[in-house]
Amino acid sequence: MHLNCVVIDDEPNALALIKKYVSKIPFLNLTQASCDAEEAKSFLENNSVDLLFADIKMFTSANLLDSLVYKPIIIFISAYKKYALKGFDLGALDYLLKPLDFERFSTAASRAIDLFSSIQSSKQDEENYLFVRSGHKTVRIELNQIEYIEGFVNYIRIHLVNARPILSLTTLKSILQKLPPGKFRRIHRSFIIAIARVKEVQAKRVMMHSSKLLPISNSYADFNKELGPQE
Repeated sequence: MHLNCVVIDDEPNALALIKKYVSKIPFLNLTQASCDAEEAKSFLENNSVDLLFADIKMFTSANLLDSLVYKPIIIFISAYKKYALKGFDLGALDYLLKPLDFERFSTAASRAIDLFSSIQSSKQDEENYLFVRSGHKTVRIELNQIEYIEGFVNYIRIHLVNARPILSLTTLKSILQKLPPGKFRRIHRSFIIAIARVKEVQAKRVMMHSSKLLPISNSYADFNKELGPQE
């Protein structure tokens, strides 16, 4: 089991040290490291992250919590003890003080993978359906019946296998938070797809089992790199 992690710190030396520590821990996979708040925010809005190491002042000043589509396990890092309580109020698993010590860093990472393993085990026991509000009714939808979800300004259209689409007054971001990231991916600002229903991945498009072609935007090109044709 691996944790996809992101490191955010506006001090280049601290960022370099954290990257070095991450590289020494076999179960950590670094997917992004940034000194820039806007760059980090864009990445968090467009990607699923398991573990986030973040300087707490940078995290709060950039309001990065609102950027988290899937809330990762958070380990805050700071040179100041006084922000520790705020860090735990924000739901952090741990709080590390600078200058960082590798042994202490490794302990925090071990706590993270233990928690992640527990969460994953719980998710496997959950039912494979969700409820959405449609008109004046609440509708139960089996996850394996969803092919893709289309987003509009103030509502979504859930396209189903062998059934009429269901409309709901919600947003793609909100519905994405209810879907298992291993089974669904956002590929465009207007589309979420069920990975199991993908028939073919082209350069900038996905063909679903229904033969529907959906665009992959540049912001979500990671999906193309993972499953698309290799150069």
